[in-house]
Amino acid sequence: MNNKPFVFGVATSGDNFTDRVKETERLVSNFRHGVNTVLISPRRIGKTSLVQKVCNIVRSEELRIVYLDIFSCRSERDFYDAFASAVLKQTSSKWDEWLENAKIFLSRVSPKFSFGPDPTSDFSISLDLNPKSSDANDILQLPEKIAQQKGCRIVVCIDEFQQIAEFEDSKNFQKRLRGVWQLQKSVSYCLFGSKKHLMNELFEKRSLPFYKFGDAVYLPKISTEDWVNYICERFKATKKEISEELAGEICRIVDNHSSYVQQLAWLVWIHTQEVATADNFAEACQDIIDQNTPLFEKLTESLTTYQLNFLRAVLDGVHQEFTTSEVLQKYSLGSSANVSTIKRALIKKELIEMENKRVVISDPLLKIWLRKELMNR
Repeated sequence: MNNKPFVFGVATSGDNFTDRVKETERLVSNFRHGVNTVLISPRRIGKTSLVQKVCNIVRSEELRIVYLDIFSCRSERDFYDAFASAVLKQTSSKWDEWLENAKIFLSRVSPKFSFGPDPTSDFSISLDLNPKSSDANDILQLPEKIAQQKGCRIVVCIDEFQQIAEFEDSKNFQKRLRGVWQLQKSVSYCLFGSKKHLMNELFEKRSLPFYKFGDAVYLPKISTEDWVNYICERFKATKKEISEELAGEICRIVDNHSSYVQQLAWLVWIHTQEVATADNFAEACQDIIDQNTPLFEKLTESLTTYQLNFLRAVLDGVHQEFTTSEVLQKYSLGSSANVSTIKRALIKKELIEMENKRVVISDPLLKIWLRKELMNR
């Protein structure tokens, strides 16, 4: 076991991965049967860890995995470069084969290779192409051509997929992606990202090209029972103890949010000598709030009075019907039209989200921090 009993801020694996049995089975089945998958959930719930776990389970000579994160891509050209590099690197094991495949399948777009310290494993590609030309389709067809040549199937997993919504002329780019990808026979796609509202719009809006692209998997929170078992076992494995009640309190205060459960459990573990106590828990709670305060301050420093008033209403238990005269007056929200503007702005800032047509503050620590901050204003 890793010396660190709880892991947060990065993808987890091995002993640090807990539950997700049903979701793992579903993704394994989708990957093996060539079903396109769209994975949606709030940020830091464990999407990346789940996908990487499934990739490790299904990867074989017959089923190749291509994994790329497009968070840093700001244009179509960035996307094509990252896509081609990832496909060439991860479908072959020898650098001369990468070069040969590039020469065969990308000859029309003149790929330019940039090599790192280890040229056998570290390179990137720059493609000299016009994104509006037919050359772009050659890039998108690359995994299909390689799969057919090798007699295998390929699953392409793209993290932070919502970035494509920020590209110039995004809708036409989306049309091109879907137009090519939906006709491929040997390649399937797993698309996921950390901005739930943008992912929902990309795949649930009828007017957008990726509507009903694949099997939509909505990742729920891990249950308290599973978390409690996990926390107690990790304490025991490091010769420390924590009661089920206290482990349950860790889950409750952060609303079973995966990353925060791991982080708070870690902080309780640090403060614990042998047996975790209520004092250890209280100290850890203050630590986690203090650690996240700079981020929360940055997120909220530019909020308008109207936006802060809206958040006050949500904290007071108002989740719907913000445009009633009573709510408008009590929280000084202005007009009904102003409420819509406020809501859109706060969703874009990822301070609130819609859950079953109700407005909620999805980040449990932010909710605790806001309650304290707004009381002092």
